[in-house]
Amino acid sequence: MASAAEQLASNISWASFAKATDLKKRLWFTIGALILFRLLSFIPIPGIDPRAMAALYQTQSGGILDVFNTFSGGALERMSIVALGVMPYITASIVVQLGATIYGPWTALKKEGEVGRKKLNQYTRYLTVLLTMVQGYFIAAGLESLGANQGIAAVVEPGLLFRIAATVSLVGGTLFLMWIGEQITSRGIGNGVSLIIMAGIVARLPQAIAQLLEGGRSGTMNPLLVIAIIVLTFGLIYFICFMERAQRRVLIQYPKRQTARGMMQQDRSHLPIKLNTAGVIPPIFASSLLLMPLTVLQMAGARTQANSAAGDWLITFSTYLQHGSPLYLALYAFGIVFFCFFYTAVQFNSEETAENLKKHGGFIPGVRPGKATEEYFDRLLNRITVIGSAYLVVICLIPEILSAQAGLNFRLGGTSLLIVVNVTMDTVSQIQSHLIAHQYGDLIKKAKLKGGRRRG
Repeated sequence: MASAAEQLASNISWASFAKATDLKKRLWFTIGALILFRLLSFIPIPGIDPRAMAALYQTQSGGILDVFNTFSGGALERMSIVALGVMPYITASIVVQLGATIYGPWTALKKEGEVGRKKLNQYTRYLTVLLTMVQGYFIAAGLESLGANQGIAAVVEPGLLFRIAATVSLVGGTLFLMWIGEQITSRGIGNGVSLIIMAGIVARLPQAIAQLLEGGRSGTMNPLLVIAIIVLTFGLIYFICFMERAQRRVLIQYPKRQTARGMMQQDRSHLPIKLNTAGVIPPIFASSLLLMPLTVLQMAGARTQANSAAGDWLITFSTYLQHGSPLYLALYAFGIVFFCFFYTAVQFNSEETAENLKKHGGFIPGVRPGKATEEYFDRLLNRITVIGSAYLVVICLIPEILSAQAGLNFRLGGTSLLIVVNVTMDTVSQIQSHLIAHQYGDLIKKAKLKGGRRRG
């Protein structure tokens, strides 16, 4: 039998959406903030020639820069003030999360509740500034040296002043995006940082679709292959939706308690564990680590042209790490599986969960509280993570293989598809929650009016 919340969710219509004024304000605020992000992605940092920068970026395509360029919506290709996007903030958040499970003082802060969470968020912001300053300076210095090696004057006036101006601009752009993400989370709909990444990916979607359709029209691609790619994309989206909603619900029982009528009642609840506990972090980490050597090799290629032996070695090694090669696919799959187990162990603390259940008197039927419950969670997580990692490997490798076989150049792979579908599902669920809360408020107001009329 459906619950009251499910019945209300099934009755949601455009009429109820039109009445939810607070929800509409939140949606308009979110849309305005994302439009502002897209406008900022077209403002270059001081001292950059946009045309020369576009030509210089083409010489380094195919490496880790493509990943960051996809997540920033092409801002890195234009070297805008938000070229780094929110990636430094995400990296800092992951480092602080890892530190909260390993470093003693941060672990104590994590257990202090809201006060500890605010303190850890403050550390995350400080680390974001530090990472952005380091990355911004090396990007500015790399643009100067790379432009000199390639003979492309992307930087108008190289020197210390340009490096300082570029670093300050990139730090300011990243911090402004971080602030916009926090404002979307508090005053808008959905997770702000995730929506900014999704907006960058979706911004490049029309280009990818146009390239695919143009290939079918011009005859460079088989029209049946174009149709197969479209059908496969919708199939992958459905598969992702199904797997992301999959849960393993662990039954939790609590001791019997006496009710007001003198009857004994035993409470039961469920602890939901997602099949994909690690989310989209494993594919991002695996692809970044794999593409980092290729990017370094591309940057070092121009300097080793004089040395034929070193140049041949670089060409051979970079060939083995190209997209779609067997070695790349094998290492990519291994990296996804490794980071799935690693990040799941960081996200879900079996010992802490078992201890909390024991403190509140909860237990799993057939499992003793304490150490036995911790071992049960460890075995359960291992089995779930095997299925979740296999699902991520399938989702990420199919677009890579298809892209290599069909000769597609756009980088809208499985990782981008995972991010877009996950963020969309989370945003839609939050919209439904606001509509349900609005309907509950209307029901309470009607009940109060009816009660007042009866008393009158």
